[in-house]
Amino acid sequence: MVMDADLALLAELEPEAERLLENHLNVTKEWHPHTLVPWSRGEDFEPEYEWSPEESEVSPAVRSALFVNLLTEDNLPYYFRDIERMFGRDGAWGEWVRRWTAEECRHATVIRDYLTVTRTIDPVELERGRMAQMCGGQVPEPPSAIDGLIYVTLQELATRISHRNTGALIEDRAGYDIMRRVAQDENHHFLFYRDAAKAALDIDTSQAVEAMERQIIGFAMPGEGIPHFSTHARTIAAAGIYDLAAHYEQILEPIVLRFWDLPNLTGLTAEAEQARDRTMAYIEKSKRVAKRLKARHEAAADAAKDVDRPEPATVA
Repeated sequence: MVMDADLALLAELEPEAERLLENHLNVTKEWHPHTLVPWSRGEDFEPEYEWSPEESEVSPAVRSALFVNLLTEDNLPYYFRDIERMFGRDGAWGEWVRRWTAEECRHATVIRDYLTVTRTIDPVELERGRMAQMCGGQVPEPPSAIDGLIYVTLQELATRISHRNTGALIEDRAGYDIMRRVAQDENHHFLFYRDAAKAALDIDTSQAVEAMERQIIGFAMPGEGIPHFSTHARTIAAAGIYDLAAHYEQILEPIVLRFWDLPNLTGLTAEAEQARDRTMAYIEKSKRVAKRLKARHEAAADAAKDVDRPEPATVA
């Protein structure tokens, strides 16, 4: 149920939600998971079958990313519960919530079918992970609609980045196409929430800035309930699929600092001014960390090139 304090805001945002939903329906294209999965590469699993890493054609880091990405999608019932709680079930907001849920369900379907057919990941580990994730039902729970709009904007963009970068490291064309297709959907979801959050920011700037502090400083991807999530997250970050550098360069800087224009907002309450100061200090710290990480990645890439470079020919 939507909190009473959010009803007025959501009602004022209703025309914008209608516009964004109509735009979403106009720009998105229907697609079918079964057409992207290479079914001809599949075979039956014998009763005594035990998976081996040799069957996988991707690196351990990509397997970690696919494992986390899929199990994140699997927790959809709990995301739907909270999205509907924040935005309601009626009008444009309710229609959006249901549409978003239906599209997200396709992501889990196509990724799981691909991983099963290609045996990229141990199917037993994957199923046990799904059971643990869904039985735990652990998801972020933003306390208000405006917190929710800020959080899901950051989260959908982070998910798009992770899916896209994971696909770029898959040499198999089918896997690449699937992750690209899913990333495109996530981008459309991100745009809806980004623009809805901007409209909320224009209506109640101070409340939005206080929500930014809570959601930016406390941001965490919705994967905490996944078995060994911290280990997978470190592996994913080390591979450059998603790390603090990507978070700053592709989310905090372009969206928070530029699109939402946090540094230049005016008319804030004293509490919101303090929240902005704390958020800006956090973002500045993130910038320094991002620069160090980027330099480290570039140094590692240069070192790898040196290892691969053939020795110069010598004259006898």
